[in-house]
Amino acid sequence: MSTQTTHARPGRTLAGLAAFFVILLVVLFAGHRWGDAQLTPKLGLDLEGGTQLVLTPVGTDGEVSPDQLDQARDIISQRVDAGGIAGAEVTTQGGRNIVVSMPGVPSQETEDAIRRSSQLQFRPVLYVEQVGGLQVPTEEPTDGATDEAPTGEATESVAPSEEATPEESPTTNNGPIPQGFAAEATPTPEATPDNEATDEDATDGAPTSATDPAWITEELFAQFQALTCSPDDETPVEEQPADEAIVACRDDGSERYILGPVVVDGSGITDATAGYQAGPQGQPTSTVEIALELGGDARDAYAEISTEMVQLPAPRNQLAAVLDQQVIVAPYFQSAILDGRASISGSFTLDEARALAQQLKFGALPMSFHLETRDQISPLLGGEQLRMGLIAGLIGMLLVFAWSLFQYRVLGLVSIASLILAGALTYLVVTLLGWRYNMRLDMAGVTGLIVAIGITADSFIVYFERIRDEVRDGRTIRSAIDVGWERASRTILAGDAVTLLAAGVLWALASSNVRGFAFTLGLTTIIDLVIVFFFTRPLMQLAARYPFFGDGHRLSGLNPQLLGARNPIYAGRGRVRGPVLEEARS
Repeated sequence: MSTQTTHARPGRTLAGLAAFFVILLVVLFAGHRWGDAQLTPKLGLDLEGGTQLVLTPVGTDGEVSPDQLDQARDIISQRVDAGGIAGAEVTTQGGRNIVVSMPGVPSQETEDAIRRSSQLQFRPVLYVEQVGGLQVPTEEPTDGATDEAPTGEATESVAPSEEATPEESPTTNNGPIPQGFAAEATPTPEATPDNEATDEDATDGAPTSATDPAWITEELFAQFQALTCSPDDETPVEEQPADEAIVACRDDGSERYILGPVVVDGSGITDATAGYQAGPQGQPTSTVEIALELGGDARDAYAEISTEMVQLPAPRNQLAAVLDQQVIVAPYFQSAILDGRASISGSFTLDEARALAQQLKFGALPMSFHLETRDQISPLLGGEQLRMGLIAGLIGMLLVFAWSLFQYRVLGLVSIASLILAGALTYLVVTLLGWRYNMRLDMAGVTGLIVAIGITADSFIVYFERIRDEVRDGRTIRSAIDVGWERASRTILAGDAVTLLAAGVLWALASSNVRGFAFTLGLTTIIDLVIVFFFTRPLMQLAARYPFFGDGHRLSGLNPQLLGARNPIYAGRGRVRGPVLEEARS
């Protein structure tokens, strides 16, 4: 009964898939008509060519170390191809240049973003929330001279000053400013019509320091509430005013912050190293730490701000390190750090600590980038290789068509229709991803699409063979289609899950062109599931209602006599059993 109820209206499923297909078409043509969408997939660097920028880092002292060059390369790579599907390549050349190769012609804004020097800034935390609106829990401080982050702590070599007593973090209400700050946070008074501030403007409502909650104005809090911290956010990174409060996200997207003005510039960091924290007797412990050293004016500024912030309640005793408008770490003070030597420790691994130390050490690169050359580069493979790849895919699909008709006769038309629809859906999705997310189809990606033909065909074979097995066991064709699906669907899901897992591992561990293969392989596997579940299955149920398939015509591919079906034996109460049961009893 449940099977009949579930599959009573396969036409609705097919209509839903058709509507989804039409929606994708409308979106693509609307984007082409009123936007900048193109009707063909975007091609990668190896197939279309693109632009190559050769950048020379220029340090303030005239020299750039190899470590700084590698860090600059990593930062530029994140800016150019943060999603990993745009097909850009960032390499070093001759130990002194950075070569950026991008498909197509980048906009002037993209070039400016690539050449912009990184800005690491230390800003006091005024307010913090987990993404989703939950208040970030405040940890109890531990003993000793520490400044502990939500995931770590920082120690220093001088004697601790008076520790701050953590207070309950402020909560939000339905108003424009967080409750608890509402009485303090008032906008900075505007200037008089003569554009000159008067003595009356210097009211108590104006911020008196970088840690003053009065920086949180209604406009700033509205920006804070609008932050999604989504990894898909394509908002360009812009220069942030050092003397104003800002909003920012955690680099992993888990938290969002309201931060005060810059109190320490990241260029004042003289060294940042990762290792194991030493115990009271100097012996190494299992605690991983980042040793941070500041010099010059930065050391004095750090001592001043730590002395002030250690007396403040959480989260206002946290000092956030901001790199490219993202918070990479936000430890809170338990003691003043007067000699410029701090230690950040916590639950991270040694590798994570080393990566964080590198960001802190080179996050504020004392360099700019001079554009040496800007050239158009030709495709590495070109249109001929793309044409041959498409021909290979077409030949493979035609062979699958021919084999389907030979093996399954008219039933093979179902697999052919499914393959054609899967190809059309893949084309639409790849084209839309190219428009919205700058996905580029390189030769490795084309290879993934060709491999997908076999994966999709395999799903149909599993389903069709299961139906034919049920017909051989004496079931009616309609019953065989439903029972065969229940058993085949588990096999199809298991097979596609393995393929998705392999694609995910390739995506996580590989780089460059291999990622293109992994992405298209995973994408087409998902499309295979959509087609099998929402097209092939209901189409078979619908076809079984017609005598040609339902009665098992000799050309249908489901003829019981040609399949060697056993004659069913009535067993009462609507049940049948095959002669094999009688043989087993005798």
